[in-house]
This record gives sequence, C-alpha cells and structure tokens, in this order.
Amino acid sequence: MALSVFDLFSVGIGPSSSHTVGPMRAARRFVVGLERDGLLERCGRVRVELFGSLGATGHGHGSEKAVLLGLEGEEPETVETRTAGARADRVRADGAITLLGGHRIPFGEDDLIMHRRRSLPAHPNGMSFAAWDGDGSLLRERIFYSVGGGFVVDEVAVGADRVVVRDGDVPNPFTTGVELLGHCGRTGLSISDVMLANERTWRDEDAIRSGLLSIWRTMQDCVIAGCTTEETVLPGGLRVPRRAPRLFGQLTAEAVDGEPNPTEWVNLFALAVNEENASGGRIVTAPTNGAAGIVPAVLHFYTRFVRGADDDGVVRFLLAAAAVGILFKENASISGAEVGCQGEVGSACSMAAGGLCEVLGGTPAQVENAAEIGIEHHLGLTCDPVGGLVQIPCIERNAIASNTAVNAARIALRGDGVHTVSLDKAIKTMRETGADMKVKYKETSRGGLAVNVIEC
Repeated sequence: MALSVFDLFSVGIGPSSSHTVGPMRAARRFVVGLERDGLLERCGRVRVELFGSLGATGHGHGSEKAVLLGLEGEEPETVETRTAGARADRVRADGAITLLGGHRIPFGEDDLIMHRRRSLPAHPNGMSFAAWDGDGSLLRERIFYSVGGGFVVDEVAVGADRVVVRDGDVPNPFTTGVELLGHCGRTGLSISDVMLANERTWRDEDAIRSGLLSIWRTMQDCVIAGCTTEETVLPGGLRVPRRAPRLFGQLTAEAVDGEPNPTEWVNLFALAVNEENASGGRIVTAPTNGAAGIVPAVLHFYTRFVRGADDDGVVRFLLAAAAVGILFKENASISGAEVGCQGEVGSACSMAAGGLCEVLGGTPAQVENAAEIGIEHHLGLTCDPVGGLVQIPCIERNAIASNTAVNAARIALRGDGVHTVSLDKAIKTMRETGADMKVKYKETSRGGLAVNVIEC
C-alpha cells in the first residue's frame, strides 16, 4: 500500500483543505454510508459537531458551509464554487437540508455545533456525525478526522496522521528519503521515474500524464482567475484587498519595456492562487489549501522562465514533488492544526524545490538536497491566521516560500548533493518541533499575529 501523486494533488475548493475540503468529504461520506445501508430514508435528524481547530477557526475557514454542502452530496472537486455560499445560506434560512440531494429533513442551529475549546483524542481536526430516525432512535454515529491535505480518516484508523489509502504492491516502496534514494541508486532512475513506476500500479502511463496535466491546467486557470478578477476585496471582516490583478497589470506593462523580473512574477503567481483560495475558489491542494500557491507559482516559473520547458517537464516536476510530499505525510504531518505552518508552507516549499531541481537536471541527491533546504528554513513556523481567515499571513507567506523554493533548487544545483542535514532528519525535526509547539500556535487563532492584530 502506498500514496499516489493524485493523493498529494487534488482539485478542491478554498479556503482550507483540512477545514473545508476535509469536512465536506467527511459529511458526504457519512450520508453516503446511510444510503448504502438503507438508513437514509429513515433519517429524521442529523447533528454535526466540530472540535479542536475545526471548532476554533472553522467559521473563518468555511467549515460550516462545507459540512452543509457535503451533507447535500457535494464533492470538493465538482461543487459550484460561485453558488456554494448562497446554498449554505439557504439551508440556514429554510431550516431544512436535503441529504444527498433527495431526502429533506429539518436542520437548525443546534444541529451544527462548533466546540472552540474541546478536542477529540486522535487529531486536532475532529468531527462527530450522528443520525436519528423520526422517533428519535439513534441510527448511526461516526467520528472522522481531517488530517491535512483533504485526507479524512475515521475513528478506527490507527495513527490518524499516517494515512495509507491505496492498495497494490508498488515496485519501489519508500517511506524515507534514504529508501527513495536507494531505489534511484539501484535502478539508475530519477526520482520522478521512481514515482512514475509506482504510479503504474494504479494507472497506465497515458492516464497518469493526462491526469497530471489536468491538475496543471487547474493551477493555470486559478492563476488566471486570480489575476483577472474584478473583485477588489477578499471576503471576511479583515477587508484584505486583492493585489494580484493590479500587480499583473504592472508587471505586464513593465515586461513591454524590459526583461521581466522572475521574482516578482513568482510573487504574482502565488498571490493570485492564494487570493482565489481565500475567496473560496477552485484550487489544487498542493499539498494543502493554505499552501496551495507555492507549487503552482514555481511551476509557472519553470514554464515561463526556463528554456526548453514543456509538458513532459511539468509531469516530471509534479511526480518528483509528490515523492517529497509523501515523505512528509508518512513521517510527520501536513496539517497546520497538528504541527503549525511548517507542515503546510514548509512542506509545500520543500516539494516545489525538489520538483524544480528535478526538471532543471538535478541528480536524485541534489533533488533531496533542494527539498531539505526548503523545509529546513521553515522549521518552527507557526500557524496563526488572523480572524481565523486564510489571508494574513497566509497569502504573503506563500509568495515568500515560492521564491525560497526557487532559491533552494538553485543552491542545490550548485552543489554535488552531499550535505550535512538529510531530508529525513529535517522532517523528523519538523515533527518534533510541532509536538513541542504550544497549541495556540497551531491553527487555533489564539496566538501570534491572530491575537496581536485585531479583526475589524
């Protein structure tokens, strides 16, 4: 059993993979289970409770909206983002919800509870779902955990942060960087080729390529939407202005008169994606929504500024980046609620650095070095969203990390791959640092900037 590149990169809805995408998937899974077992038509009431970080910052992350849409049968990949908010408002106004789009029941304020200071045992992002029949008899009760990147596990999962979701014996199994480099040394394959060989366990090569290029098109569409939107302010009480459209205009005009500045364009690409995410738009979890701008920004850097860049390179980039992401998912966490933003922006920077180094001709050792540089300089990064919104400091943080990833790849390419701190040691350090970090700095909005900047 192993993780796939399509587990690390999936299409979803903003603003959060763990707080929006995960709850939507969990809610849908619960009602699909009722339908599968013939219980849906008997259901007269559903109650949902959100705990830990979900309860503390769920309002700003759209968790309530996500749960309502999930109960109605929507999926993050296909839900209409433009009408999602209005649909959730309608449920509240009507006092009723239509489960899986076909079974209508009453649904009031007491049926969706946000526990701001209570947590469930296995993970900070816990949810409980319960359903009763018309006579008040309990039909089913389930607990789910949203463990980062849109991954959802139930209460019987052993180690909620160690998600393995696909069956099949892959030819090059790895859970550590040492094992990954060992396969490269044994076979002579690059890191992207090792991943491709494993991916063939589940799909043929044409399907892998087309799927990854579809992911890339979604990333491109997100950048275009963020650069061309007519909206001027992001939703929420902070009234944060959108900067990508103005910056896009400025850089486009400047490019006519001289050489474009890659650093500023990378900033633009990341800002565009994360402003779309903050507004609840369509994005790619990479590996999370909060860090969704980094891989697309660095991929745009590759296609725009690297001579000879092509679709083959895009595919190789994403495969290599996913190999790095798997190491974080297996050995630490990509959840800001569990280890702080080092697990989101830090892991995304590491993935993007490794992917870029791969397509710039790096050896497997240089790719591993680039990924290590990417995470090493994000160790200890807290998750302290102001107002519980994925806006400050999240949006700018993605832009800074994107250029850090480019720089990490360049530094690694100037070396021979030999370095003192291994990627495995850096990931282990990230996990231990996250364990030592106070809860108030882990996506609760009870520490850091979140308490020193007042939401207006």
